[in-house]
Amino acid sequence: MSGPDGFSAQEIFDSGAGCTGFTYDDLILMPGHVDLPVDSVSLETNCTRNIRLKTPLVSSPMDTVTESNMAIHMALHGGLGVIHYNMPVEEQAYHVRQVKRYKNGFIMDPICLSPDHTVADIMAIKAKHGYSGIPITKDGKMGGQLLGIVAGRDLDFVTDMNLKLTEVMSTKVITAKEPVTLEEANSILAKSKKGKLPVVNDKGDLVALISRTDLIKNRDFPLATKDANKQLVCGAAIGTRPDDKVRLDALAEAGVDVIIIDSSQGDSMYQHEMVKHIKAKYPHIDVVGGNVVTARQAMNLIKSGVDGLRVGMGVGSICTTQEVCAVGRAQASAVYKTSKLARKFGVPVWADGGVASTGHIVKALSVGAGVVMMGSMLAGTEEAPGEYFFQEGVRLKRYRGMGSIEAMSKGSDKRYFASGSKVKVAQGVSGAVVDKGSLRLYMPYLIQSIRHGLQDVGVGTLDAMRVALQDGSLRFEIRSPAAQREGGVHSVHSVEKRAGMV
Repeated sequence: MSGPDGFSAQEIFDSGAGCTGFTYDDLILMPGHVDLPVDSVSLETNCTRNIRLKTPLVSSPMDTVTESNMAIHMALHGGLGVIHYNMPVEEQAYHVRQVKRYKNGFIMDPICLSPDHTVADIMAIKAKHGYSGIPITKDGKMGGQLLGIVAGRDLDFVTDMNLKLTEVMSTKVITAKEPVTLEEANSILAKSKKGKLPVVNDKGDLVALISRTDLIKNRDFPLATKDANKQLVCGAAIGTRPDDKVRLDALAEAGVDVIIIDSSQGDSMYQHEMVKHIKAKYPHIDVVGGNVVTARQAMNLIKSGVDGLRVGMGVGSICTTQEVCAVGRAQASAVYKTSKLARKFGVPVWADGGVASTGHIVKALSVGAGVVMMGSMLAGTEEAPGEYFFQEGVRLKRYRGMGSIEAMSKGSDKRYFASGSKVKVAQGVSGAVVDKGSLRLYMPYLIQSIRHGLQDVGVGTLDAMRVALQDGSLRFEIRSPAAQREGGVHSVHSVEKRAGMV
């Protein structure tokens, strides 16, 4: 019997071919023996020394990708969201608090109106968000005294758009008093047959809203990433400037679990100092350093005390660092080389960038990544910041690199050591991505696709895949350009790719 097909990762990355940088598309995994059903494949993994996820997916701290809504839904599906810092300190801390206060089925920041608003205001909300069940509070804000609620049926026969809501709202509102459990709220909704259940405090102030549809959708998230207090885990990004220490204090007070130091080149004296500051002042908060692409860079950050490493430079779909600065590394090589060193110190690697498909995610994990950070793959979802717009009949959302001029003008220039420069050199571009729908459908699709990849390789856990990577039983081949074309869709007149559940 001949030897095993393919080659070990060591033979590919550390042999004579080591002078070549490999991307995910350059590699293909050899299939193994399938001896387990796909639903039994476990994707549990450490994203830092102390935080373990059920899903190896993290959302990127980009201002068109991650704010509180994205972070909540990433955590609910077993991953992690990292809130960007291209906003005032108070606003970023607010987003962290929204994640930490979130309870399945509870809407902590519902849209509210006052009695002086009009039917036209309700209709505008319905057109924008698709619902019309709006709590009416004395000041029109969350936390104000609850006066009533306007449901869809209250507007069925209303034709005067200028009619004030005090004329149409229902004042006999069934409410729940805090504290209330999800089970208690479900019982009240079932008996009342209402679509919305306001939660009030002893003063009658609105503190939350429970929706029947959200209750049904959110009642079962067994993979949810939670801390010791049963709160969702949340990450947030900061820079390395002195005022970022003030930002850090606000995020720590808000309850952040992990801080990501956001820099295009992470092996700097500024980042080393910031890592040491965070670990000295807030030892309970894990720190992820980066970005790095070499073992030397990784070692310097590990010595500084990081709990995780973010790996990738110039490989994102809207990043132009390699083109502009001629510095970076092919992503598969970067992940393999850094993770080979980092695993000796128990530091997980975050593969950041270069991911355009679930196959790329599987490949990133196969060469040593603990988790995969996604930007463009999550941009365009309902949970990403921004509004949808139509262009040539296609529904799109804005997506921009944090090195784009637009993002840098909002504050991300310090990520590129450029906040004091008179001339800004763009290391990213702005664009748009196609509507991907809600994470409620999209994340299960991603998770199941990754499970299929591990099943085909013949491993049942990510830990087992890493063992196979180290002992050489995980086998790869390098694909020629022709093999890459052959492995994609070809020889058809037209094709439609759809991500969904059947």
